[in-house]
Amino acid sequence: MLPLIVKGNLGARNREIEEKALKRLKDVGLGERADHKPNQLSGGEQQRVAVARALINDPALLLCDEPTGNLDSASGNAVIDLLFDLNARERRTLVIVTHDETLAHRASRIVHIKDGIFVA
Repeated sequence: MLPLIVKGNLGARNREIEEKALKRLKDVGLGERADHKPNQLSGGEQQRVAVARALINDPALLLCDEPTGNLDSASGNAVIDLLFDLNARERRTLVIVTHDETLAHRASRIVHIKDGIFVA
């Protein structure tokens, strides 16, 4: 809810903010864990909360810097599947920065940068 509260959300009431936050948590598969504290969530669940938080203001562009960097492979795959699903379903532009070649090859376009210069 914090991004909507900070934004001031143009007069939205707390109930509307809570409903939108819960919807985004459900979108990332965590609706049933809405009342849990961060230390009660796994790393993958915390990463999905971060995705929900990033989506709550309905951005057209999602910038993801190593979104699977601190996750085990199963949790990482779940987060990546979620991001690509959001890209397809909600038509959001998705930019992922990664060193993971397997992840990179799932993208529709790959840009290689070396020492701050586009190389391919």
